[in-house]
Amino acid sequence: MNNQLLVLVADDEPRITKLVALTLHDEGFRVVTANSGEEALRKAEEVRPDIVLLDIVMPDLDGIEVMRQLREWRPVPVILLTAKGSTADKAKGLDLGADDYVAKPFHPDELAARVRAVLRRAAGSPGAGVVRLGDIEIDLERRLVTRNGELISLSRTEWLLLQHLAANAGRVVLHTELLTKVWGPEYRDDLQYLRVWISRVRRKLGAAPGEPGPITTFQGIGYVLDIEGARQVSASPSADGPRPDTAGTGGMMPSSDAGASAAQPQAVAHTS
Repeated sequence: MNNQLLVLVADDEPRITKLVALTLHDEGFRVVTANSGEEALRKAEEVRPDIVLLDIVMPDLDGIEVMRQLREWRPVPVILLTAKGSTADKAKGLDLGADDYVAKPFHPDELAARVRAVLRRAAGSPGAGVVRLGDIEIDLERRLVTRNGELISLSRTEWLLLQHLAANAGRVVLHTELLTKVWGPEYRDDLQYLRVWISRVRRKLGAAPGEPGPITTFQGIGYVLDIEGARQVSASPSADGPRPDTAGTGGMMPSSDAGASAAQPQAVAHTS
């Protein structure tokens, strides 16, 4: 059995795919390449890669559309490759669900380091078990979220946020911790970005607009997945940790503000 991680690289420039393939092969990865978006989708279905590197500009399907279709199958990590290096382009790619973004031209060592970092974040799923929130179940082992047995569709970023909150259910998770775990240390101060994504997760969990649902905001501190009245089932000794109103919050009182909606992130008046 081959334990090497598999990388799918899709770019319509053969010299780029060759460079990336050689670099990652030397770093111990298996690499499969594609020259178009359609070919990338076919190969992803065939080989089920551990991570996908996508050029944004391809002649048939662009990288954003390929990423969207890939995420309909499973939450595979994606790094976008593009000659567009502006802050706006980077923000757009990340906002649409990319795990990272590398602008061309790039140094091979930097690319390899980015791939390893994204894979570490993807593999660093804390704690297995099932967290139950009324009619919602968050299965950390199988990476599934259901309501009354019906699957709730989440983007990869939404899942990573919810996963980390659920693995620490009943405990306040700091803003900086969530930003670092999901997007990396370079985003640890982007609080507005975090608030927008938290609001999206809240809506997926059934919260009404302007309501926090099961994710409580602690002003200037972080968020807690409120499991009061619910329970977590896990083999971990710490699975049945203290409830939010006892330990884990240090006696802090949660903010009554529900947080920003994705469409109106400015609605949150919290400060870090």
